[in-house]
Amino acid sequence: MDGSLTTFEKSTLLRVARNAIENHIHQKLLEKFNFDDLTPNLSSPGASFVTLNTIPDNHLRGCIGTLEAYQSLILDVQEHAIAAAFDDYRFSPVRVTELPVIRIEISRLTKPILLNYDSTEDLLMKLQPGIDGVILKNGIQRATFLPQVWEKIESRESFLSQLCLKMGANTDLWKRKQLQVFTYQVEEFHE
Repeated sequence: MDGSLTTFEKSTLLRVARNAIENHIHQKLLEKFNFDDLTPNLSSPGASFVTLNTIPDNHLRGCIGTLEAYQSLILDVQEHAIAAAFDDYRFSPVRVTELPVIRIEISRLTKPILLNYDSTEDLLMKLQPGIDGVILKNGIQRATFLPQVWEKIESRESFLSQLCLKMGANTDLWKRKQLQVFTYQVEEFHE
């Protein structure tokens, strides 16, 4: 990330995400962008996750994103807003009646960095709860938790165990085998 997003950029991305979901559900064309009119933060490559929660209970309704930037941030948010609403395999597609109770959260990711560690104790000590998003990789298996997940899984041990489970592995794999571990941070904002 080159710099923090401005209030205007954040509100623009939230509007783009909301419009993308609404246009998709109503079978309308997606918003097109004139990249000459966009700020550098919005037009430059960026990696994002879009998370949908229901209000007032704050239950997860969808979350999809990417770990590596491959397109402009504004297009990334637009794409992942639609995917979070309609393609998250854990949930049925969002219905039009749900739109008023969906709250959109956007996480803009830094580039993941490989975390070097010598032992499970060293790994636990190097993780920064509430700050680090974590990617575990075991061969072709890979899973991530955004830093916001620390609010629900406070212990480092449980965090890694649940991440192994998400990856499709036994919960103690991180204790039994040296996995590739990457960390990243996010700039999170929501409606």
